[in-house]
Amino acid sequence: MNIKPLTPDYYDAVIALGNLVHGDNYLDAEGLQAMITKGTKFGLNACFVAVDENNQVCGFRTSYAAGQWPIDKWCTPTLWPVAQADMAYFKCSAIAPAAQGQGIGPQLLKAAVAVLKQQGARAGVAHLWQQSPGNAAVKYFTKAGGNLVRLHDDRWLPLCIEEGYICTICGNECHCQAAEMVISFE
Repeated sequence: MNIKPLTPDYYDAVIALGNLVHGDNYLDAEGLQAMITKGTKFGLNACFVAVDENNQVCGFRTSYAAGQWPIDKWCTPTLWPVAQADMAYFKCSAIAPAAQGQGIGPQLLKAAVAVLKQQGARAGVAHLWQQSPGNAAVKYFTKAGGNLVRLHDDRWLPLCIEEGYICTICGNECHCQAAEMVISFE
């Protein structure tokens, strides 16, 4: 397994994987390019893919550099261990079903954290899918040092209403919870 920066060469595979794992209309080319832009600072890209020996994408992680992402109503900066200006954002991650359980998620997270630290971030926050199969998202993030800040109901419902997102569990009216979790880099 090789961890590589997420470049346009991998966009189609990443979009297909993201939509397979998270639901239809979760990712598109424009949105993915916006993620890469928010994740690039000082020429360093904090978004990665995991590829197998045939250069096939088995997983990916997108992350935003500190100071380059919008803090919205789903964020609780008063409970974060660092200032907003020092907080990176772990946007999205997906592992191909056949590759799950092989430690790819933690490898992608480790690569992202290394770059985010080089960019100047002191911590990273994520909204993890509480209803992921076996609650795997929260479990792996907790194992990586993540601490729960707050639970948010209906986190992805606006995406259903405004962008046509189809949740793999709820359909076109997602009521899944998001676990706002923080990993400190210090």
